[in-house]
Amino acid sequence: MRRVVVPLCSFAIVFLAVTGFSSGTSDPSYYSMRLPAGVTAASLIRQGYDVSHGQLVATPAEAERLRAAGVVLGKTGNVYQPAPRSEPGGATYYGGYHTTAGHEQHNAAVAAKHPELVKLYDIGDSWKKARGQGGHDIQALCITKLTAGDCALNSSGKKPRFVLHTQMHAREIATGEIAYRWIDLLVSSYGEDPEITELLDTRELWVVPIANPDGVDVVASNPSRPVLQRKNVDNSAGGCRAGDSGVDLNRNSSFQWDVDHGGPCDETYPGAKAMSEPETVAMQGFLDKIFRDTKGGVDEPAAAGTTGVMLSLHSFGNDILAPWGYTNTAAPDRAALVALGKKMSGFTGYPVSTGDGGVGYFAPGTTDDWLYGTRGVPAYTFEIGSASGSCAGFLPAYSCVSSTFWPKLKPALVYAAQAAAAPYGKLPATSG
Repeated sequence: MRRVVVPLCSFAIVFLAVTGFSSGTSDPSYYSMRLPAGVTAASLIRQGYDVSHGQLVATPAEAERLRAAGVVLGKTGNVYQPAPRSEPGGATYYGGYHTTAGHEQHNAAVAAKHPELVKLYDIGDSWKKARGQGGHDIQALCITKLTAGDCALNSSGKKPRFVLHTQMHAREIATGEIAYRWIDLLVSSYGEDPEITELLDTRELWVVPIANPDGVDVVASNPSRPVLQRKNVDNSAGGCRAGDSGVDLNRNSSFQWDVDHGGPCDETYPGAKAMSEPETVAMQGFLDKIFRDTKGGVDEPAAAGTTGVMLSLHSFGNDILAPWGYTNTAAPDRAALVALGKKMSGFTGYPVSTGDGGVGYFAPGTTDDWLYGTRGVPAYTFEIGSASGSCAGFLPAYSCVSSTFWPKLKPALVYAAQAAAAPYGKLPATSG
């Protein structure tokens, strides 16, 4: 989610206070919220709240403190949805969502079963692994009908490349499940579905299912009531309450990194410097290897022959966000970026926006802005999920993946992969 940077005085908005939660009367809820004169979203962020698309996640005690400060609240829903009780340490949690270990097992199994279609890479380390404290490799899969030279970690590949990047913010749990299903769709459909077969014959389809594995471990540590961990687990800055440490990996890139950021306990803390986190080094280094630089300066358009598309999935808001995200100044290729976004919107129903998106927040230092800004490759953030109901928020019921998210996102992903051949040229036809 993007950080609010403008005063908000009188319209409904929801905030998120991040703490450890257990079952019972202390469970957090979503609230609509009106701010009194003189109170801004930025000031609430500095007090430990986390701003999202028009919604506050707070415990009853936190809600009472805000009411006492003159904030008008209205409960709009529950953070936690009913889920079977399960024990920590397994492959799934919270009704079926996959843990980091579950994703790693899946990645290995798919690569072993389909060596003619899949290459599995270790592209870098999580923060804990880099510190020798356990942790994980950051894994990427390349899926294609493999021929000589395919899926190499260089920019000379002959097939256009599509990248799906998920669960960078650990608590946005539905995003990793979309990657899981996308992988299964591709490997199971080759030779069976003509459209998918054509994709694997002509494209390299790269997937990074868990971009923040240490953070996902924290989320899944309470499998019935997941922990609302957004950032990685870098606690080197010190001075934060339990659960508030870490760096927002989607503010830590080397492109438009925010020198005027807040403190290390903020949910959008971008780190002590650009690319301070091993997860960022892994992801940015990976994208740097596989995509050619087709763009000059920040204000110059990409070359007409640029290939490739990247989608980074987040939650929530039902939006497609195109570059730029750090400013309202139009990107050089804004018209073409929005045009492709609208094609994908035809499948999801999500509106397409740029800049502050009309909701008053910017996002300096994001991965998608970095890829477009330095390589010219069209890159988008999809915000999955609505603001209310059982399929809303960061922790939707697992059934929502099948009932709501996957039916919309599957055709959008297929279309994005098709468009990777000529994203600034004639786009593929669609009835969406």
